[in-house]
Amino acid sequence: MDIKEENKTIIISGEKVAPGEDKLLKINIDRLPTGTLIDIPVYVFNAKNPGPTILLQAGLHGDEINGIEILRRMLHHKLFKIECGAVIVVPLLNVFGFLHFSRDVPDGKDVNRSFPGAKNGSMAGRIAYHYTSQILPQVDFGIDLHTGGGRRENFPQIRYTKEDKSSKKLAEIFKAPFTFSSDLISKSFRKEAYKKGVPTIVYEAGESMRFDDFSIQEGIKGILNVLAYFKVIIAKKGNEEDKTIELTQRKWLRAPTAGMFIPKIMNGSQIEKGQVLGIVTDTYGNYNKEIKAPYNGYVFCVNNQAVVNQGDAIFHVGKPEI
Repeated sequence: MDIKEENKTIIISGEKVAPGEDKLLKINIDRLPTGTLIDIPVYVFNAKNPGPTILLQAGLHGDEINGIEILRRMLHHKLFKIECGAVIVVPLLNVFGFLHFSRDVPDGKDVNRSFPGAKNGSMAGRIAYHYTSQILPQVDFGIDLHTGGGRRENFPQIRYTKEDKSSKKLAEIFKAPFTFSSDLISKSFRKEAYKKGVPTIVYEAGESMRFDDFSIQEGIKGILNVLAYFKVIIAKKGNEEDKTIELTQRKWLRAPTAGMFIPKIMNGSQIEKGQVLGIVTDTYGNYNKEIKAPYNGYVFCVNNQAVVNQGDAIFHVGKPEI
């Protein structure tokens, strides 16, 4: 992994953070109709000793709150006592979406489909533009924290870019329960980072608008694994038994009919081919449709929506390479 080991001053919104300094900075984005200014808070921890500059961000989708809580806890417990390099922490990128309990900004656009953005574009485009121009050029790699959309609950997992060996290495260091490569999405933050040569991994865990302590703890542990690996922090030796299961095949299992969905297995469980994972039943008890495992593997996402339509994605399953 190509890391620039050098002392450098971080500059955001014209403010400088020299080596040996820690500061809370703000990127001014917009104002509410009431005139209230909205800024993106950016914490910068810059050590005296040279090392990598790492970006930790959450809240790109405003309703995905587990990542926000991961970084809040780490800030609260003062876990960014760094020895070398710099760590840029953005606990809440999409302030607008957070205020509206929404994935998007008030104009209905998804910030994570708006990169690199435009200086005079839509609200989502302006957020993406200022963030891209001020943050990305200063970092060596990033960790982007997300949760499942809608009612889908993701078991803690890391997604990396197949074409980027450095992101795969980061995924191995993080050691989430599951790891797999995923395609780059057009105009997403990860694709923009990839285009600029900044390896980025995405941590997906839990369900939107709901705290999940296991997902939060796994996220904190994974970030500390990465910081310790690059000697950014001094940490106790981790548990050597911790490992990540890399899934090389993945498949969505969908509702065979409309009805009430009742899962029969816990998220994160190992599964066997033919095993009944759940049922879809009508409201009058006339029929049950079983959803069976297509192969030996694991379930790493469950749709918690109780009432489903035919074709709705209800289980995400995968298996490692044999």
